[in-house]
Parts: sequence; C-alpha cells; structure tokens
Amino acid sequence: METTLQKYLPELAVAPCFELIKTHGVHLKIVNHRVTRHGDYRRLPNGLHLITVNASLNKYRFLITLVHEIAHLVAFEAYGRRIKPHGTEWKRTFQHLMVPFIRPEVFPTQLLPIIANHFKNPKASSSTDARLSIALKAFDEEERKNSYVYELPTGSVFRLYNGKLYKKGKKKVKRYECVELSTGRLYLFQPNAEVELVQDVTG
Repeated sequence: METTLQKYLPELAVAPCFELIKTHGVHLKIVNHRVTRHGDYRRLPNGLHLITVNASLNKYRFLITLVHEIAHLVAFEAYGRRIKPHGTEWKRTFQHLMVPFIRPEVFPTQLLPIIANHFKNPKASSSTDARLSIALKAFDEEERKNSYVYELPTGSVFRLYNGKLYKKGKKKVKRYECVELSTGRLYLFQPNAEVELVQDVTG
C-alpha cells in the first residue's frame, strides 16, 4: 500500500497517510475517474471502512480528498453516526487531520495561503471553494479540454458532462445564471464548474 501511495501523494505525505490508513482500518480503493465526486467513504455491512479516491486527481487534490474521507470515518467513530456528514464535528476533525500536511515540504508555496484559508472553514468539497479548485487545477497533468464557466463569454452555449446544453447568463452574487436550452429553466452555476464550450458568442 505504501508503494501505491507514492504514485498518488506528495512524497512527504506518504508515510503519515499510510499511518492514518493503518490506524483507522481503512480499505483504500483507487478508482477510475468519476465526474460527480473525487472520493467517497462507506462503512460496509461487515464493518469494513471503504474509502475510494479517483486515480485521476493530481497529488495535492488526492491528499486533500483522502484526508477528507478519513475525517468522515474518524468523526463518525468519535461522535456517532447521527452527526451531519459535513457538520461542525467533521470540520473540526478534518482541520485537525490536515494541520500536519499544511507546510511547504508537502504543498507548493503558492498553494499554502489558499489551503490555509480553505481550512479555516472547510467546505463539503474542495470543488465548492472556487479559489482552491482553480489553484489545484494548475497542477493537473492532463491537458484540460474543458473550460470553467467563469472563463466563458456571456451568451456562450456549453455542455455539461451529462450532455445537457446551457446558455451562460449574468453573474448573480458568486454564481452564474444559466438557462437550460431544452427546458428554458434557470440554474445557478459555480464559477469553477467544468463544462465543454459548444458555441462561443465571440467566434
């Protein structure tokens, strides 16, 4: 397992992550890319703690995702199964587990202030923190074919991973109003939602 982790984590995060996995009896499964989630934690009927993490994540997002899921396990064990999945108990646990990793030996210097800010009040997903998500995306190895909603000109048509088409509208506070073309319904999109540009109004 430690050898496998070396492929997916920053070098100095491997040993402490391996310790967390051993200490908490985690069965870690590294899976193919899933669009809707980076990772997942489930307690199986046999009591096994199964955590899955996408193999396609860069090593910094992989680390945050792995610790995020271990924090679910630790919080449920400490406070009981009736707590909110991303409530106060989970946030405190996640912060506590991440503290040893938030240092320049693990994360690039330019990421540290953004990560430190995120962990003042961690979100349910690193993707819902637009600033962190965009900063982490810069370390992806694969060339990005998709665009972020915030990059598209107003009026552009884009496609989601499920094939549905939308037209980008105006920014409403932090999110963008977009119309689903087939139904005319209005939806709010995070600025860092990844989409495929279909029709550029400037082109």
